[in-house]
Amino acid sequence: MRKILLVEDNASIVKGLKYSLEQNDYSVIVAFDYAEGISLLDDSFDLAILDITLPDGDGYEICRKIKESYNIPCIFLSAKDEEEDVVRGLELGAEDYITKPFGVKELLVRVDKILKREIKKKIVISGNTKVDLDKTKVFVDDKLVNLTSLEYRIISLLFTNLNRTITREMLLDMIWDSEGNFVNDNTLTVSIKRIREKLNNDIIKTVKGIGYMVESDEK
Repeated sequence: MRKILLVEDNASIVKGLKYSLEQNDYSVIVAFDYAEGISLLDDSFDLAILDITLPDGDGYEICRKIKESYNIPCIFLSAKDEEEDVVRGLELGAEDYITKPFGVKELLVRVDKILKREIKKKIVISGNTKVDLDKTKVFVDDKLVNLTSLEYRIISLLFTNLNRTITREMLLDMIWDSEGNFVNDNTLTVSIKRIREKLNNDIIKTVKGIGYMVESDEK
């Protein structure tokens, strides 16, 4: 069940929206002000719906904190309908901006579209290899490939940077072993070799003298 954070100080809007969302199989956690909204933030939410004008702060700042620390899409739900308000919300990284009064059915459609788009973003495919970033699993021809945590971190980094050369130095800076120790150059070489053997394909390209790359299927 998808989990939504609703930050809204209008009790009647909260009651109606919470009921409608739950009827559509969403789990809804409500905050009635800025402080409560901030205190509830964590990685478990799939979406945040934010009012802008709150008794002790504003939704813009909540969105800013979400985008700084969490990978959670946001929808603004506000009576502020001036173009500059909408533009500010979208510039902060919000996926949508809906003005009050609003139609519940329209909001549900927008929520559904955003969440479906987020699911797609969490699955990266190149050739016959698929990396599910949400479940931290790798598949080749839809068969699960058993990787160590270090091997998974390497391949997920490459797949989230399709068509981009990742230097050995970048990899060494961004990965570590299961005990939290930095990985040395030799361990990286061995890990790349083992990943290739387990995938049994040539999806990871060597960029001679620089690093590695995974290419997108899209040309």
